[in-house]
Amino acid sequence: MNLTEKRDFFKKIYTPVGVVLFKLNISANFITLLSLLTGTLAAIAYYNGKLITAASFLLVSGILDLTDGTVARLSGKPTKFGAVFDWIADKWVDGLILGIVGYTYGNVFWATIAVTASLIHSFIKPVVYAEIGYKVKIKGKIQDPLENVGFFGRPETHISLILFTILEKLHFPIGLSYGIKFITILTILSLGTRLIYLYKNYGSEYDE
Repeated sequence: MNLTEKRDFFKKIYTPVGVVLFKLNISANFITLLSLLTGTLAAIAYYNGKLITAASFLLVSGILDLTDGTVARLSGKPTKFGAVFDWIADKWVDGLILGIVGYTYGNVFWATIAVTASLIHSFIKPVVYAEIGYKVKIKGKIQDPLENVGFFGRPETHISLILFTILEKLHFPIGLSYGIKFITILTILSLGTRLIYLYKNYGSEYDE
């Protein structure tokens, strides 16, 4: 599954939320900050075993993360700082949650691998932009072929976490201890597809 490929479909769902926030005159950077804070609260809730609270905060954080870009584009003032802040906020939330969930419901090994794989899977993109380049940037959004390469990114990670959190809360045999392994393995496989894609397309190009 690759929810990024369904971006246009999901835009129809979260764009109205962004429109409302824009009309309330809430800035994109403030929305990003709220996404960071609610994501942090989700991590704290996971650590304290408040599973429904954790899943709820994680869902809100994800929705806010989707809408900050919408607000920036509607305002006609997407800033370079906003783009960087969005990346940092996303990785703070992902690293914190995967680390805490991995450690609390798994062990140090899975927590470490989960965080490492997630960060590399995301940051391979800005490295590619810097070293290889990208085609075009439209209203602050980079359009590049790597966008749809890989099948398990941030949206899939969050949805999987929420689903396994519900299973954990319902005391199913398959809970978060299995969920963190599921997320880690699929993230590594998805990262592998990105590396293979880059090797096939740029492996014979020499750096000048």
